[in-house]
Amino acid sequence: MSPNSRNRVFEQLKIDEGVVYEVYKDHLGYPTFGVGHLILESDPEHGKPVGTGVSEDRIASAFEHDLDIAISECLVLYKESWEGFPDEVREILINMMFNMGRPRLSQFKKMNAALEAGDWKTASVEGRDSRWYEQVGDRANRLMSRLEFV
Repeated sequence: MSPNSRNRVFEQLKIDEGVVYEVYKDHLGYPTFGVGHLILESDPEHGKPVGTGVSEDRIASAFEHDLDIAISECLVLYKESWEGFPDEVREILINMMFNMGRPRLSQFKKMNAALEAGDWKTASVEGRDSRWYEQVGDRANRLMSRLEFV
């Protein structure tokens, strides 16, 4: 993935996930910071109290790590097809992977079949026909609208 594409994903996810420059508890009560980065035992922020500040550089570093994981998960899910997808499609799928993870994204059988066939319009229709689309609202609508017109 090109540096420009990585940067576009970062900018998109800052809008969709938000950016928090301190440790906070996510909607499930897990310690988190930055662009939805779940704090792990290996993170220097582990065990720090809610409200502990986190630098912009640290947020960028954690995001790069999380982005690499999301890309790896996309490679596992889409296998050889991944490299053939246009950058726009990859950016949309990485955003979705960030949002729901591979177990949930892999359940989009009809959408994924359309993606494998390179039928972006049908993939967008199938993506709209999901609970995720209803739950996520504007984010999902924007992503599926982008996919429809690739």
